[in-house]
Amino acid sequence: MSQLRDIMSQNVASVSPQDNVYQAATLMKQHNVGMIPVVENGALRGVITDRDVVLRSVATKQPNSMSVSDVMTNNVITGTPEMSVNEASQLMAQNQIRRLPVVENNQLVGIVSLGDMAVRENFANEAGQALSNISTPSSPQM
Repeated sequence: MSQLRDIMSQNVASVSPQDNVYQAATLMKQHNVGMIPVVENGALRGVITDRDVVLRSVATKQPNSMSVSDVMTNNVITGTPEMSVNEASQLMAQNQIRRLPVVENNQLVGIVSLGDMAVRENFANEAGQALSNISTPSSPQM
């Protein structure tokens, strides 16, 4: 069984908690991603998603007047490089997340997405199961 280290994206673009929300959104556009890790001294502090930008910034204030720390998601669910792909897909399904930051020794080392699983034939089933559970409606959280 493969581990996350075998399929995770490395050299991930990140922002700091002090960066501007506009900078985070620009990075999302530039890298064609919906989530950017928030990192301070290599340690994962949170994530900022396209949904965070819209619901916590654009819908309430001007995004260029807010810092990432104002809108980021704290209490991030993470995986480890040694975690199996099956364990990761179950964790993602349980927590209804599409992207899982991978942390080792309190340092961000990569990101695994449902797409990373889906494009590998061996893990398409895990990705499908996770997506099925993620797509189940839940109440909004802020």
